[in-house]
Amino acid sequence: MNKVLLIFLFCGLSVLAEQTVRNYKLTVRASEINPEATEYPKINYTFTDMKGKVMDLQHAAVDVRSPSRGQLVIWLMGHNQRLFDRINSYGLHAIQPHYANRWFSTVPKELHDAGNCLGDIRLEAATGRDHSPHVQISKPDGLEARSLQFVKWLVKKNPDGKWDQFLNSDHSDLLWDKVILSGSSHGSTTSARFAKHRKVARVVMFCGPRDQLESWQGLPSVTPANRYFGFTHILDTGWVGDHYCRSWQMLGLAKFGPLVNVDQANPPFGNSRRLVTNCDVNNDSRKAHGIVVRGKDWDSVWRYLYTHPVDQTGSPVPIDPECKMNLRAKIGEKK
Repeated sequence: MNKVLLIFLFCGLSVLAEQTVRNYKLTVRASEINPEATEYPKINYTFTDMKGKVMDLQHAAVDVRSPSRGQLVIWLMGHNQRLFDRINSYGLHAIQPHYANRWFSTVPKELHDAGNCLGDIRLEAATGRDHSPHVQISKPDGLEARSLQFVKWLVKKNPDGKWDQFLNSDHSDLLWDKVILSGSSHGSTTSARFAKHRKVARVVMFCGPRDQLESWQGLPSVTPANRYFGFTHILDTGWVGDHYCRSWQMLGLAKFGPLVNVDQANPPFGNSRRLVTNCDVNNDSRKAHGIVVRGKDWDSVWRYLYTHPVDQTGSPVPIDPECKMNLRAKIGEKK
């Protein structure tokens, strides 16, 4: 073969290899990098399940070929590589830490409906501090500490990713003003609850938040209300049952524009914080619940949710009188 051609092919392969390796995807178990990490079998917060399947595997991703925005997405749900790839292409770093998110089914039904239970558990799962009498999660096992340990590991393991930009000067905490909390369903609800307590750069809530009988959504928030962004399908039971519209109104999102159907509008969607879709899901509410994070090309919507300037907002609109705010009336209380 011609020597020049061989050199060309070699160089081309080298460039391709470099481009591939600079799109980093890393995994590590929480129990491997943190000797203080412990298990909580009573709330399904364990390193392996009953069959020995690993449960504490954590994921991280960054594409250093994309101009960095200097922000870190902490994803609070099962790993979604397609979403991570898009997030990375926007210039965002992303991690999915292992934290307590499988406790929901362990809470007795009467506590679910008490109205002052779920939000406190979420906050304890996030902080590892005593916010709820119903769980006991120590500080090293809260979302805050698990995320910190993960990023510290990434600093050493992946120096090209420049993860150190998300740590304070002595590496004792994350720089939370550079953090985007995000999740779907349970994860979006915990993201919103945690952001009430800890000031972050942004909150991106897919199919959520819920906790429809709780009042924490209306608490004062250290994260400004204009930094919360939501996106759901209108056939999702959380929307049909007024759970999402209730939470969005309690979070104060009507101050930043009307509900916008992304199927009938283009970015920047009137600078609204409340986006919905009615794309075809064959009238399947379960498919509707997850469609906003998979199964369709949502690039323009995801890009808006994660990168739209938080100081650009729509005009205030009245709250929706058809959105039922007192959902406790449905389980026997008078309005």
